[in-house]
Amino acid sequence: MNRIRINLEAMRQNLIAANELMLAQGATWTVVTKVLCGHVETLRALVLSGVKSIGESRFRNLQSFKEYVPDLETWYLRIPSMSAIKEVVNFAEVSLNSEYEIIMKLNKEARRQEKLHHIVIMIELGDLREGILPGSLVKFYKKIFHLSNINVIGIGANLGCLVGAIPTIDQFMQLKLYKELLELKFDRKLPLISAGTTATLPLVIEKRLPKGINHFRIGEGVFLGNDLINGGTLPDFRNDIVVLEAEVIEIKKKSLASTGETGSLAPFEIESEEDYEVGQRGYRALVNVGQLDTNVNGLTPVNESYKIAGASSDITVVNVGDNPSDLKVGGYIKFKLNYAALLRLMNSEYVKKIVEPSLEGFEYRIKGEKALNMPVSLSNEDSDINVGK
Repeated sequence: MNRIRINLEAMRQNLIAANELMLAQGATWTVVTKVLCGHVETLRALVLSGVKSIGESRFRNLQSFKEYVPDLETWYLRIPSMSAIKEVVNFAEVSLNSEYEIIMKLNKEARRQEKLHHIVIMIELGDLREGILPGSLVKFYKKIFHLSNINVIGIGANLGCLVGAIPTIDQFMQLKLYKELLELKFDRKLPLISAGTTATLPLVIEKRLPKGINHFRIGEGVFLGNDLINGGTLPDFRNDIVVLEAEVIEIKKKSLASTGETGSLAPFEIESEEDYEVGQRGYRALVNVGQLDTNVNGLTPVNESYKIAGASSDITVVNVGDNPSDLKVGGYIKFKLNYAALLRLMNSEYVKKIVEPSLEGFEYRIKGEKALNMPVSLSNEDSDINVGK
């Protein structure tokens, strides 16, 4: 059976590395757990490590997390839909918003539930995803800042999430100016600019990010350690948190290039740098993981001499060289994962997830170590942001 191994100690090291960067930035932060797809064991390891604020986009996951840790600070990271207002208020302390009608519904539901719901106003700065246009910000804020059960805790943006544009210092400076404008015009403090993501961590490391950017939503950096701007791994982070072990179901010496006419029959296209000549032969291993389970283009064999040749819905073919003596049917080929591949695998019920060490062993091994001391935006008593308590 295919399996994902999750290295809890490596994940904790990334949490510590991210936390050090947040302390240097003077920022609070939220761990984005969307990629876990509700995997409770990994969440429990996050909590044991000191995480108190998580961001999610699935209510079922938020509900299960709340049942396990009632005082966990929860952010709903998908723009709320009209049909899910009750769930947003019920399971999340904070939501990201860009529609006036939605916020009015949130206010009404929060009043019904006798809660104060916190929101971040999202501004469109070039990623072409969610957000109001900057020119309408003052008018928009004027309509919502006085609502009885809505507390606007800041403004934010998503940069580099959809079209892949690299965030710029100018965009962050714009956010600082918008925050100052709203505070001056309406004589009310806005505690947060929530625009930090894994993509902005290189700017924090280089000490180039404006200090006003004081809330981060970090997922990929914690679970993969990726430097999204420069490539490779972020300094002091680890990239061996997760690995896929796919079971070998066939291994045979075959032609590496098709002898027949090829066309557009294959439903899944695989990016490959290999160019084999007709008649060239080598060993091919079939593993029982396919496009139904993951984004195969996001898999990279740990053995750098192995190359993925193609994939169907259930099987991936790997060229494994001339003499793969260490491979056999029933054995495993290990793969590193990018974010898209990890997301699909964690969401697959057909792939087993294994945490190492066990939770009991992990808790014992970190006992007595320095606490993570993760700043939390809504519940840190030392913060100026002390809402919803």
